[in-house]
Amino acid sequence: MRTAQATTPTRPVPAPTTPPQKLPLPALLALATAVFITSLTETLPAGLLPAMSADLGVGESAAGQTVTVYAIGTALTAIPLTAATAGWRRKRLLLAAMAGFAAANTVTAVSGNYPLTMTARFVAGVAAGLAWALLAGYARRMAPAHLQGKAVAIAMAGIPVALSLGVPAGTFLGKVLSWQVAFLVMTGLTVGLLAWIAALVPDQPGQERGGAKTPMSRVLRVPGVTPVLLVTLVFVLAHTVLYTYIATFLDGLGMGGSTDLVLLVFGAASLVSIWIVGAMIHRRLRALTLASVLLVGVAAAVLAVFSGTPALVYVAVTLWGLGWGGAPTLLQTAAGEAGDAGDAADAAQAMLVTLWNVAMAGGGVFGGVLLGLVGTSSFPWTILLLLAPVLLVVLAARKHGFPAGTRH
Repeated sequence: MRTAQATTPTRPVPAPTTPPQKLPLPALLALATAVFITSLTETLPAGLLPAMSADLGVGESAAGQTVTVYAIGTALTAIPLTAATAGWRRKRLLLAAMAGFAAANTVTAVSGNYPLTMTARFVAGVAAGLAWALLAGYARRMAPAHLQGKAVAIAMAGIPVALSLGVPAGTFLGKVLSWQVAFLVMTGLTVGLLAWIAALVPDQPGQERGGAKTPMSRVLRVPGVTPVLLVTLVFVLAHTVLYTYIATFLDGLGMGGSTDLVLLVFGAASLVSIWIVGAMIHRRLRALTLASVLLVGVAAAVLAVFSGTPALVYVAVTLWGLGWGGAPTLLQTAAGEAGDAGDAADAAQAMLVTLWNVAMAGGGVFGGVLLGLVGTSSFPWTILLLLAPVLLVVLAARKHGFPAGTRH
C-alpha cells in the first residue's frame, strides 16, 4: 500500500521499517481476530433472530434490520472517516475502532429497547467502517511483496472462523442462555484483543498531513477498479439476502432446530475455502474468483430445487461455504492490486468497504421485503438471478480487475 510517512509538530516520526522477509504471524493473527470480531458482530443476529425479535417486541423482519443498520453505519462513514483519519497512526486507529466495538456490543447486550439496540448497531457499523478500511492494507504492509496476498488471507481468515465457530457458538449460547450473553462474550473478546494489539502489533504511519488525496472519480478510472467494485456490490448482495435470514429460511424447511449445525457446516467449508485461496491467490486470482461465483450459484440452484431434502440442504450449504469463504480475500486483493496500479489502493479499499456494506444493508432490506411478499422460497432464485451479471463481469475483466495472476 502506498502511504507516506506521517509527521507531527512536536517530534519526528521514525520511518516505517522494512517489511520482514517472513510473515509476522502474531500480529497477523491479531488482525484476523479483529476481522473475526467485526464479522461476528455484523452477522451474529442471523442465528439469533427469533429470540431477538421476541425480546425486543418486533417481528423477525424488523430484527433482521439489526444487520442492515450495522451495514448502513459502515457504508455511510467508511469513506469520510477513512479520509478524516488518514494521518492517524494505524495502530492508534485500530485500537479506537475496536474500543468502539466493545462499547456497542455492551449496549446491545443490555438493551431491551429496539431503537436503542438499532443505535448501538449503527455505532458498531461506524467502528467497522474504520476497521475494514485499514485492516487489509495493514496486513499487506506488514509482509514482503511476495507474501502480501498470503498476509491478507491470514487476516481475512477471521471471516470464516466467525462463520464456522462464532455464529454457531453464538446461536448455541442464545438457545442455552440468552442472545444477550452472546453479545457480552463479544465484549470480553474485544477487551482481550485490545491488549493483544497494544502488545504485539507493529505500528505503521498514516498519510502525511496535507498530502495529496486521490479523488474518488480518479480511482474509478483506474483500470480494474470498477469491475471489482461491481462484483463486490452484487455478489455480497446475493449472499446477504439468504444469510441474514438463514434461521428463518431453515424454519420454513422444518430445519429450524438445526440452524447452529447448518452454520457450522457452512463455516467449516468456508475455512477450507480460505485455506485454498491463501495457498493459491498469488497465481490463481481469476480462476479462484470464477470458482467462487460458480460454487455459490450451484448451491443456490440446489436450494431452489431440492430444499425439501435435508441431506441436499447440507450439500448446498457446503458448496455455499466453499464458494463464499475465500470471497472477501479475493475481492480485497483484487481491489488492492487494481488500486496499486494507479497509486490509489487505500481509496479503492475504502470504496470496496463502502459498497460491501451498501450490499449488506441492501441484502437485509431486500431479503425482508421478499420474506414479507413471497416467503423464504424466493431467496435461492434471487441469488441465481443476481449471480448471472457477477459471472459476466468477472469473465469480461480478463485483463484488469480479475487477471490470470497477481503482480507479486
